[in-house]
Amino acid sequence: MTRDNNNNNNVAAPEQTKLRKLEVTGNVAIGKAEEEFRNYEDSDRHAIVSRHYALMRQHQTVAFQEQMLAKYGSFSHAQMTIREAFAALEGYVDSSDPDSELPNLEHMLQTAEGIRAAGHPEWFQLVGLVHDMGKIQYLWGRAEDGQEGTAHGDQWALGGDTWVVGCRIPDSVVFPTYNATNPDMSNPRYNTKYGMYESHCGFRNLKFAWGHDEYLYQMLKFNKTTIPEEGLAMIRYHSCYPWHTKKEYRHLMMRDETT
Repeated sequence: MTRDNNNNNNVAAPEQTKLRKLEVTGNVAIGKAEEEFRNYEDSDRHAIVSRHYALMRQHQTVAFQEQMLAKYGSFSHAQMTIREAFAALEGYVDSSDPDSELPNLEHMLQTAEGIRAAGHPEWFQLVGLVHDMGKIQYLWGRAEDGQEGTAHGDQWALGGDTWVVGCRIPDSVVFPTYNATNPDMSNPRYNTKYGMYESHCGFRNLKFAWGHDEYLYQMLKFNKTTIPEEGLAMIRYHSCYPWHTKKEYRHLMMRDETT
């Protein structure tokens, strides 16, 4: 097995990974109501989260997305097992999350265990287990590209809610006042409802703000994963909250994608 020699020290040995037994309850979290999640107004982490989205909105453009795809698209930085990837993410905390300061590994285990407890199939459980694993790219990222792996470092190209780049950013995104700072919103090719896309061109043909979702999706496709298309869609789109919550981009979906 080969790996990027510059980053050997960043991947802990498998035996260093601490697997935790997690309690699963009928509630989203003990002591916290479901409606209290995704609080972008006055959470304890508001300043960190607001800064994250300010930087994300300033830098996530079509050009940046294409730059990151060119950088990572060959997937030649390292080879590692799932367990080694877990070890590398054990201390990673998502600076865009207003709800939790848990290391990302715990979040992934909780997600997979919740899916298992709900009786969903094994491929779905696997998707829950690896859905945030794309944050592993912090090992090869740079601060100027928003890919630092520390809780207080810049992570604007690792985590956070995504949107479609190459067309108008909808006001339904979190912190919509930052939309005007995006360079593409001053470009007539990109700042309209359809932007650079054709009507009903299909979600698979869209470009999304670069982060862990897009990285993991592209990596799995590159390695010819056996995860079904439904699972790949969950991975690629799971942070696209304007679509989840406000049904944005329906005009770009194929007819059979809207049913």
